[in-house]
Amino acid sequence: MFSYLNGTIAEMGQNSIVVDVGGVGFFCTVSLNTLAKLKVGSVSRIYTHLNVREDAMDLFGFYDKDELECFRLLTSISGVGPKVAVSILSAVTPSSLALAVSTDDDKPILAASGVGKKLAGRIILELKDKIAKSSIELSGFTQASAGVKAMKSAADSEAYEALIALGYNREEISMALKGADVSSMSTEDIIKLALARLMR
Repeated sequence: MFSYLNGTIAEMGQNSIVVDVGGVGFFCTVSLNTLAKLKVGSVSRIYTHLNVREDAMDLFGFYDKDELECFRLLTSISGVGPKVAVSILSAVTPSSLALAVSTDDDKPILAASGVGKKLAGRIILELKDKIAKSSIELSGFTQASAGVKAMKSAADSEAYEALIALGYNREEISMALKGADVSSMSTEDIIKLALARLMR
């Protein structure tokens, strides 16, 4: 029904935005990765997916086509509904999800709220062929650099686990790390940055 929305970002919530298109506000549920790329008052194109249920119609928004494609691939898997898919895309980018799948690394996926070991394994198994046939790439990584990226993803996941053990939830941690390039940081540095922002 909707392919995308071109409009002004009128409001931003913890996992949602309102896009003003010609005076009409469209409420979209979004990932933290999409949220981090937007700001109130900016004019943006948001790619959309309309999820129709018997009792509701929910609009999901994505900053780019790769994230939308990942969302649709994820929701094609049994046990992965739209909310879980958004949670996964809040923990990983499309390229890092493709990397995790290609290297059988479930740690980045396990960083998402609502995803257990069994479901993460099913996601990797079922997405292998689908991602290989999709337009989603590993951001030009070579096999060697893919291994380095997997290590960085593991550091990110370990930092999440440590912060959760301290009593913070995944949403608080993700918001604290919003906009930070954690890909080049160690587990210790990620934890220090998150704590500094959480205790402000």
